[in-house]
Amino acid sequence: MRGLRRWWDDTAGGLPAPFWYLWSGLLVNRAGAFAVLFLSLYLTDARGASESLAGAVVGAYGAGGAVGVLLGGVLADRWGRRATLLAAHLGAAGLMTALAFSRQLGVIAVLAALVGVLHSMPSPAFVAAIVDVVPESRRSRAFNLQFWAFNLGMAVASLLAGVLAEASFLALFLVDAAATLAAAVIIAVKVPETLPRHRPAAPAAVRRPGLATALTDRTFLVFVALTFVLAVLTMQTSTIMPLAMRADGLGPSAYGVVVALGGTLIVLGQLFVPRLIEGYRKATVLSVSTGLMALGFGALALADDLPVYLGAAVVWTIGSMLAAPPNAQINAELAPPELRARYQSVFYLTFPAASFVAPALGGLSLQHLGERHWLVVGGLGVVAAVGHLFAGPARERRVATRHALRPQRPEAVSGSGRR
Repeated sequence: MRGLRRWWDDTAGGLPAPFWYLWSGLLVNRAGAFAVLFLSLYLTDARGASESLAGAVVGAYGAGGAVGVLLGGVLADRWGRRATLLAAHLGAAGLMTALAFSRQLGVIAVLAALVGVLHSMPSPAFVAAIVDVVPESRRSRAFNLQFWAFNLGMAVASLLAGVLAEASFLALFLVDAAATLAAAVIIAVKVPETLPRHRPAAPAAVRRPGLATALTDRTFLVFVALTFVLAVLTMQTSTIMPLAMRADGLGPSAYGVVVALGGTLIVLGQLFVPRLIEGYRKATVLSVSTGLMALGFGALALADDLPVYLGAAVVWTIGSMLAAPPNAQINAELAPPELRARYQSVFYLTFPAASFVAPALGGLSLQHLGERHWLVVGGLGVVAAVGHLFAGPARERRVATRHALRPQRPEAVSGSGRR
């Protein structure tokens, strides 16, 4: 018992109460996030759309997300983290309900784009709030637990969604809306505003419009570009892989098992990752992890039955597990405190952008290249893995310089989440 207690203290000890309420809201939200996982199958099976048209509609979701993540970053720095989270969750619940009862493909595409906006708005606010309330020395633990909660919720969602999709697509959308509303309630009742009320004046170097600063930061943008490739790989599981599995004669329940396997592996193993990668350079860890993801998705070129899909899922899931803590740490380290949410928004732009690119181009690629599509995906991953090795030293110099210039003072964290 002492050993277990010591392990838990090392993994999650010392994190403030606001973090755990944010963590709980994220977990509830993701546990009910059914609809986007099966949107491409819903469009092709229930609405008669072609693979290319389905990819375009799902791509509209990603395009909306690109707007939403930037809007969320700006609002989180102006309105506050809590206000942005509440507005996004309440709006998404309403739009998801409307999407459940829509029948025309044009209306579905518009609603998908709007849902994409509101689904992406919380990302920079969530992470900025975590950075606000968690001391720097404990942020690796917090980010690891955040990734763990996300995937614990996804594992639950995937298992339930496979059953719901075969029984009723309507239920799929309505349960998603209910889970989003439940997350909003947790945030409204338990999460305080974490945006500091009295912030120090920003240095001259960051008094330009915040997004302009982030979008002209070369070191940061190289990191964002490499993360975009990783996001494109990750998005294959929710956009193109369902179509590939259907072409191999596998139904929604089989797809649910593959996605649930990845979530289960993360739930069982993610808490051990910080010790596994401790002592290694972040660039090295990211290179290895991206290489594993490239190998896993590339192996789908040989997949014809469920066991091969499951084996490939093990490989790419291990890669994503290793990537999560250093990816989040680098993002937090490169962002100036005065522009925390805006930098987060540019970073998280990679995910809705990938949500657009992966289905829009992936649908065409799968239709015309067939199984060779997965060789292209694997090749992109190899390029990103090499890129991390070359980009790592510049990131390390930036962080070292910032630490040297930062005033040495303890970081206070109160129970209310305000500094």
